[in-house]
Amino acid sequence: MNRLTMLRILTIALAFVMIASACGGTATPAEPAAPAEPTEPAATEPSAETEAPAATEEPAATEPPAEQFVFGILMVGPYNDHGWSQAHYEAGLYVEEKLGAKMVYIDKVNPADRPGTTPDQLAEDLVAQGAKLVIFNSDDMKDASTTFAKANPDIQVIMASGDQVWEDGKAFEEIPNMVNIMGRMEYGKMMAGCAAALTTKTGQIGYLGPLINDETRRLAASAYLGAKYCWTEYLGNDAADLQFKVTWIGFWFNIPGVTSDPTQVANDFINSGYDVIISGIDTTEGLTEAKKAAAAGKEVWAIPYDFIGSCDEGAEVCVGVPYFNWGPAYVANIGAAMDGTFESHFEWNGPDWSDINNIDTSAVGFVKGAALAEDAAANLDSFIEALAGGLNLWTGPINLQDGTAYLTDGQVATDQEVWYLPQLLEGMEGQSVSE
Repeated sequence: MNRLTMLRILTIALAFVMIASACGGTATPAEPAAPAEPTEPAATEPSAETEAPAATEEPAATEPPAEQFVFGILMVGPYNDHGWSQAHYEAGLYVEEKLGAKMVYIDKVNPADRPGTTPDQLAEDLVAQGAKLVIFNSDDMKDASTTFAKANPDIQVIMASGDQVWEDGKAFEEIPNMVNIMGRMEYGKMMAGCAAALTTKTGQIGYLGPLINDETRRLAASAYLGAKYCWTEYLGNDAADLQFKVTWIGFWFNIPGVTSDPTQVANDFINSGYDVIISGIDTTEGLTEAKKAAAAGKEVWAIPYDFIGSCDEGAEVCVGVPYFNWGPAYVANIGAAMDGTFESHFEWNGPDWSDINNIDTSAVGFVKGAALAEDAAANLDSFIEALAGGLNLWTGPINLQDGTAYLTDGQVATDQEVWYLPQLLEGMEGQSVSE
């Protein structure tokens, strides 16, 4: 074999080996190696929980959390009084739930508990805690709310039960940052009076009143109108046989040494034959004293006021309770403050007649008590249906306590004639004006 032939054979063999290697040929397997000691798994792609943005990516932009809206409430009594102030406190909790806002409050805002301070000064304390809106919850804070609103034009103000910004009111003022809110408790008091008349065995109803002003006169008078209507229309009795007495203590609740003692007033009613006590004060003495008297063997009943849960203090003698539900109006107006649409106006909100106890819609309600008899409850339902259908007990003839004609036969009272009632009504016993 010559060199040239040998060279060609070697070249072809070398090329074959190179082609076989390139095509993935493998060596004969060797013995398997011993297993290695366990180690941490090799890093692969990060998990969703730990993955960080790539170095070349900008962090995702996030909106800063919205600042929580803070509103304040000044309450004339204790926040847990089972009456007027607790109704406002519960409404504040309702606002927190519905709007995500935060409530701050100061209770016992009255001369006895906080001598030397005024509500407008305490409102400044709420602003210092971040409040952008302040609720003044009592008629006796009316002047202070005006002072504060004028001094703080950037803070929204709600004056509960006031009439400063009522254009048809007697003392209208333009206060751009104030809203007046009140419930038409006249209806609730009519229901209370009706329930009392349907319950009494003696024909004597006592009304435990606070101080004397426009609000308290019209509410006591509304209770009397409801009592007289149900006494005559459902029971067939003579209106002259119904006794309805009002005794005022001098403030919204007891202040020892300043007011008359509501416990004593309630007992005076009971000991004089008044077997149903309708309360117009913020606290529950009328109910608790009726409960004690019933436990001692007397037939006595009571109707507390203001707060939906008031009957709990004496369920066995509670005929029912008319109550305020401030939540819906507070949600509407605080919501307006939050979104920048708050405007000065006056509200006098009635029941939602489709369901007077709807917590989301009705400003005034009435809960029947365990002590209301079945037949009385049926008549009360009929009365409420009549009110819902347009029955207006503020229709003449109605005379004032001194005999002066107030509404002629068939005349329907205007809102102003109801709101600013100057005296109690004919047929009612008790003071009409402060001495």
